[in-house]
Order: sequence, then structure tokens, then C-alpha cells
Amino acid sequence: MKCPECNSMHINKNGMKRGKQNHLCVDCGRQFINPQPSNSRGYSDQIRSECLKMYVNGMGFRAIERVKGVHHTTVINWVKDVAKLLPNSYQAETRPKVGELDELQTFVGSKKTMWLWTGVDHFKPGILEWVVGDRSAETFQPLWERVKQWNCYFYVTDGWKVYPNFIPEGDQIISKTYMTRVEGENTRLRHYLARLQRKTLCYSKSVEMRKYSISLLIHYFKFQDIPIPYRGEVRSCSATKGDRFI
Repeated sequence: MKCPECNSMHINKNGMKRGKQNHLCVDCGRQFINPQPSNSRGYSDQIRSECLKMYVNGMGFRAIERVKGVHHTTVINWVKDVAKLLPNSYQAETRPKVGELDELQTFVGSKKTMWLWTGVDHFKPGILEWVVGDRSAETFQPLWERVKQWNCYFYVTDGWKVYPNFIPEGDQIISKTYMTRVEGENTRLRHYLARLQRKTLCYSKSVEMRKYSISLLIHYFKFQDIPIPYRGEVRSCSATKGDRFI
């Protein structure tokens, strides 16, 4: 038997959960239930899809476990498996003429402040580019390298001191009044993702999990569908086995 996290063979029994043998990996500390037989696919695609859709519609992992009976670590692994195969962003169908940039404050781990920077088209819905980190120029720079390719006439911001270091003089408009699109998209992120909501018990233990969750949610916003992990690829729950998309 191998640990599903680190593939270690150093496994100990660790009690029973819901009548099934629970195991503990001595090397990485991962706990897991007795694995499914090799000839079994485990949970159906429908169950996987339902759990992932519940996640991107505001439910936390443990809430999904209570409702669906699927262990929360299993759902976490499904999110990771899908998000690792998704692009961080999707190319705009048309070049934005006016871009909006904003920062969303969040927390990771023990109240460590993190910032989610987002870039949107002023005239069309959807988050086009984003990055997670602190509120420094180092975090913003890779986002700007992608956003500047839009060659917008103007970029609307809230006036944070980092922006003038990158946006050419005369191309920045500082106005909360004209930031309704990006603030609306950020509010939608908070509404749909439990770990971004204020005053909740849900939170991210790692920056990586935060990124995985955002990638999955942005995909859901764009396609109104949730891909499911399938042999190293992702596919739509409604697609046939011949249909693949990444």
C-alpha cells in the first residue's frame, strides 16, 4: 500500500472512520481511507461533478462531506487534480479597450494577509488575468506583463502606489466610480468561493490551494460547467469519453 500523497510505503493503521480502515503515512502525515480496488473507478463522474459544483457555489469541503458523504480530503484532491490541468486565465475574445485593475484582500493560514490582483475588461464580464501574493510591485509585475499586452487606451485603478511604477503616465485613471466591473467580479469571487468569504470558518491553509480554487472557479464562470479528473486529463461531465479539453 502506498500513500496517495507522497507514495511512501511507510503506512500505519490509524483507527476506523465510518466503518472503514483509516491509515496514516508516517513520512508526510497524510491520512487516508483504505484505497479502492484497482479494478474499481471509485466514485462516479456524477458524484465528482456534483461535489465540485457544490464547492464553486459556496460550500466548504466539510459541508460537502456532510451532505454527500464524500470525505473532504477526497474532494480536495479532486480540486487539485482538475486545477493543475486548467490554464490560469483565458485569452480575451477581443482586445480590451479599457482595463480595470484591483486588489482583493484575503487570508491564508493563521491570518496571514494575501492579495488577489485581478484584471478585467471594463466593457465585458469575466476575469481575464489574476495573480496571488502580497501587495508589492514584485507580485504585480507578472500580472502587468500580461495585462500590458492588451494595449488599452486607459487602465482604471484605485490609486495604489504600485500602479504608477508600471502604467505609463497619462494611461492611468484613478477612480472608484469607473471600477464597477472589477469590483463586481471580485465580489462574485467572494460570493461563490467559501474560502474568500469574510467571517467564515473556511480558509486556505496554503497559497497553492487558493490558486487551485480560483482557477477552477474562473473556469466555471466562463463555461458554466465543471471539468472532472479523468486519467491525467479533464473533461466535461456531459462530454463523452472521446471529448477532451484542457
